[in-house]
Amino acid sequence: MEKINIKHQSATGLSWFAGWLFTIGFLKLAFWKGVLALILWPYYIGVYISALPKAQP
Repeated sequence: MEKINIKHQSATGLSWFAGWLFTIGFLKLAFWKGVLALILWPYYIGVYISALPKAQP
């Protein structure tokens, strides 16, 4: 029986959260606009990244 090693890497989540807080502070958003940004910001990043040209191997 093999042992399963699980590594928790929270750097991505922490950098996303830091970017979200920076965006709220930089734009001087109110609380509810900040909550809305929490929901919409990842969507727009995903749309932008999916529109980037794909690398050809």
